[in-house]
Amino acid sequence: MSATKELTVGLLIVSDTAAADHATDRAIDTLTAVIAEANAQIHDNAYEWLVEERRIIPDDTEKIQEKIKDWCDNKALSLILTTGGTGFAKRDVTPEAVSELLDKTASGLVHGMLAASLKITPFAIMSRPVAGVRGDTVIVTLPGSPKGAKENLESIIKLLPHACIQAAGGDSRVLHSGGIKKLEKEAGVAPSSGAHDHHSHLHESGGLASDDAVGMTSGCGHHHGGGGHHAPTPRTQQGGELKSNDLTGDVARRHRSSPYPMISVKEAHKLVVENIPGPEIVKRKVDANLVGYILAEEVRAKESVPAFRASIVDGYAIVHTDGVGIYPVVGVSHAAPGEIKPLEAGQIARITTGAPLPPGATAVVMVEDTRIAKTTDDGTEELEIEILASGLNELENVREVGSDMKTGDLLLSKGAEITAVGGEIGLLASVGIVEVGVYRKPVVGVLSTGDEIVQHDRTGDLSIGEVRDSNRPTLLAAITARGFEAVDLGIAKDQPGTLEDVLKDTLSKVDVIITTGGVSMGEKDLLKPTIERTFNGTIHFGRVAMKPGKPTTFATIPTEGNISRPIFSLPGNPASATVTFHLFVLPALRQLSGFIGEDIHLAKALVTVEEDLVLDPRPEYHRAAIRIDRSGGLVARSTGGQRSSRIGSMEAANALLCLPGLSEVGDKRTRIPRGDKVEALIIGELKVLDV
Repeated sequence: MSATKELTVGLLIVSDTAAADHATDRAIDTLTAVIAEANAQIHDNAYEWLVEERRIIPDDTEKIQEKIKDWCDNKALSLILTTGGTGFAKRDVTPEAVSELLDKTASGLVHGMLAASLKITPFAIMSRPVAGVRGDTVIVTLPGSPKGAKENLESIIKLLPHACIQAAGGDSRVLHSGGIKKLEKEAGVAPSSGAHDHHSHLHESGGLASDDAVGMTSGCGHHHGGGGHHAPTPRTQQGGELKSNDLTGDVARRHRSSPYPMISVKEAHKLVVENIPGPEIVKRKVDANLVGYILAEEVRAKESVPAFRASIVDGYAIVHTDGVGIYPVVGVSHAAPGEIKPLEAGQIARITTGAPLPPGATAVVMVEDTRIAKTTDDGTEELEIEILASGLNELENVREVGSDMKTGDLLLSKGAEITAVGGEIGLLASVGIVEVGVYRKPVVGVLSTGDEIVQHDRTGDLSIGEVRDSNRPTLLAAITARGFEAVDLGIAKDQPGTLEDVLKDTLSKVDVIITTGGVSMGEKDLLKPTIERTFNGTIHFGRVAMKPGKPTTFATIPTEGNISRPIFSLPGNPASATVTFHLFVLPALRQLSGFIGEDIHLAKALVTVEEDLVLDPRPEYHRAAIRIDRSGGLVARSTGGQRSSRIGSMEAANALLCLPGLSEVGDKRTRIPRGDKVEALIIGELKVLDV
């Protein structure tokens, strides 16, 4: 089978409201869910939709056209989907803005969307969709309503790969070889009425004319799912299609192999990002507890800094036009609050760094540019000082009011992180900001499952088959160290009712649930059936092509208020649980906390390996200790045996080496030789090499 072809997508949300407050947008989540559903049903993995761009802009023709030109002409995306601005309101300008940019129109796509929508509501006639091609990019405008956008996209998404490949220069004769029935079957759409292999649109050679292909009911030759004129059927929520074992059935009837497709780490990351709820905004005091939060609003200065003219040196406040000479010292200005006498020409005042200038003073002369001319009889006080420096400028050695920042200046942008360095807190405190809006950090519950699991601190010897729980303490420590609140949910025995009761009690108390164990193929692995069958949850993936961590599962459970509660079901083996926490759970927690884009993921670095590393058929995340060598380079040393059950492989580890699977490098390469460079994910603090 040929390699999967990536079709890149840009989602452009056109809305004055959402542009003013991104938290109000629901369209991005809705569309990415439709695209994810299409990817899940792709025929033979021939194509894959990848959402590469997401932007929210106001209803402004110039901004719409600027972004579309960039995505088409510079980034060459396969598909651009816009939502919003397709109605009759004064500010609805999307169709006009897009139409001016099109090289050719696609009226068939427009007809398909309208026909599907009119079956749902007669008000669909009020929409003004536009579709077409610019360069190599297909562009489709969708309604601003998330529901309408979803219905419109579902009606055409199975046909869009066909259009995108043609728009990018694909060979029409190759695409259409096999005729209409083959196209309709592979696209997963219902056959058109009276369709046959010798349809009038076919070439004599059996191909479909590219100009005539637009608007036909056949899709691309690959099943993308979720399209046609029917809403997609959730794969894990309909009784006849549940993939997990039926807990009421006989053991002999359980699955002998996993019903969940093996997906790549990249695909798993996408599904996590697309199904994590949006962050919640809360108010927090400006103090040490603010570290680690992400600002949900821009912050501007409430007052100027400095609030008064201040000296930047120790010296003497003067009237700069007085010049060289001997002057009486008539006062002292310290960096402390208090009254300050005005200064007249011919007088000076001793001043310290940071102290306010006396009224009337226009500059400060450094103490190094003066000498004592006269003191009191006991020599303890200065009476007269000789100024030696000439040509002093007005405001020399003076910080002007607002020179650091003025009232109304932007201090921190929305999305800024409050770091442990302390600079952001200091900046906020300097202008009297006492409270800011931030994204709330999620509360994380950690649950171990299994009849064999016992508390790690239980006294006495273990019975045969018992295992001390190392997963829960490890994960609780890792969560807390990352600045999140962790809740210990204890150990749930392998009984359906027990697991159900724990989850019911927990769903309203935490934002994210992490479980370990119970996700493999054993008769006592109850988690997936409980999620699907008891809680009507959705399992987004149940196997990942990686070592360790293949059975990693990510699901969401609906709760009150139409909020989905994420559940990460990690493997029971300790090393697997720890690795998958860093790869999947931690990015989700950061996303819930307001981080966006690549900032949710672990930092990466190229490192030199100190020993040969044998490759596995699956991509491997090899635990290693990275150090900074004397030349400033990064060197990595394996932590030893990499069995998924060996938690010792995490001891002293501060990185995961990203080793390719054998299938990625070919049969001739079976190891990474010593001295080669590999990519590493940083999970801990880097230290200087001891040798």
